[in-house]
Amino acid sequence: MTSPNSEFSLDRYADLTARFTADPTARVAQNAVSTTNADKLSLDRQVLTSIDTSVSDKVDTWKVSNQKQSGRCWLFSGLNLLRSHLINDLKLTPDFELSQNYLHFFDKLEKANWFLASMAEMSDRDIDDRTVHQMLSDPISDGGQWDMFVSLVNKYGVVPKYAMPETDSSSGTRVMNRRLEEILRRGALIVRGAADRGQADAARESILTQVHRVLSIHLGTPPASFLWQYRDKDNAFTRVGQLTPREFADTVVPINLDDFVCLVNDPRTSSGFNTMLTVDHLGNVVGGRPIRYLNVEIDAIKKITIDQIRAGHPVWFGCDVLPQFDRDIGYWDLHLHDYEGLYGIDMDTTKADRMVSGASAMTHAMMFTGVDLLDDAPRRWRVENSWGDDHADKGFFTMNDSWFDQYVFEVAVPKASLDQSLRDTLATEPKVLPLWDPMGALA
Repeated sequence: MTSPNSEFSLDRYADLTARFTADPTARVAQNAVSTTNADKLSLDRQVLTSIDTSVSDKVDTWKVSNQKQSGRCWLFSGLNLLRSHLINDLKLTPDFELSQNYLHFFDKLEKANWFLASMAEMSDRDIDDRTVHQMLSDPISDGGQWDMFVSLVNKYGVVPKYAMPETDSSSGTRVMNRRLEEILRRGALIVRGAADRGQADAARESILTQVHRVLSIHLGTPPASFLWQYRDKDNAFTRVGQLTPREFADTVVPINLDDFVCLVNDPRTSSGFNTMLTVDHLGNVVGGRPIRYLNVEIDAIKKITIDQIRAGHPVWFGCDVLPQFDRDIGYWDLHLHDYEGLYGIDMDTTKADRMVSGASAMTHAMMFTGVDLLDDAPRRWRVENSWGDDHADKGFFTMNDSWFDQYVFEVAVPKASLDQSLRDTLATEPKVLPLWDPMGALA
């Protein structure tokens, strides 16, 4: 029970109000914010005008994609990585895309199965058990992690966008997600009850039939095969023939996702650098690739990312996208918004403290496609987003290096890019974090 001394008194309120009213700077800020967006007022003009979008090393030659009103950034970024290699290897036109809707369909179906299987497994726990409650709060999110993307591609392959184009519901998932959440939360109670009678599998299959029906209505039916033919940027025509999605992934896509590993930067002392991490009950494909992170210093992530870009390869990454950001101009900088000047209060904190307090976690996935180097040190980064071409440099954003340290959380890179000590660490047993940990966040 709180102490009576903790009460916020009316006298205290009157004192605060009097002090605020007597402060001319506070009154000016109040007048300004009452008529203008605070994020516009806080933009630091000196920082803004100091940012240059040019970079010394750039790999992108393609157009950006658009996830629209959906939370599929991790799928878009993963498929953008694959298509970048296809465009370069096959000389495809810059508007070529792989079908985001195709993997979206199977991600939803697999997440439903993952959720229901977890409900059956934890049927002996109370409904208000923290892990059970965490899963019930978000049973079938649009978001995901790198290893979840790999699991989908390994099981279902990929298809060109023309083989399964976008629908209204794939581009705007809110209504579909509400129906799926209703089905799964109701299904959780059914499966938990059926587990007590040894009938959890039958109950799960019945509910998955409903989920499949809803997904098919909203997203369409994924193709079992498709005709792979294309005209390249030199106007040369190629017809390969009918391929299954798995055949396309195995024979046409020029990179093997099993060769990639997810590096993260978690500076909390409880995690520890050069260690493996995983998250309890986080995933999408039952029997698929487990979520595994290699936790390293941020400078290691930067070095490996630079090496990949210099070798001509973009890099998938996850970050906390909104702090110190302006969407219209497409800039990230640690001091882009002078909130301390606007509010007159100290707002300084650390990455570790933000994670511990729940203020920061990975919220969005994109691709690094360029870096500006001066004497081999990064000054700024070029970023391919999936928000269309109406913002920034036709959809390509600029991140100053000051922002990278504080808000970039993870990258996916080839295992061969790691030094031997880090490769040895990959084989060690991971520390298990709870599902509600910031490292369990989905982009």
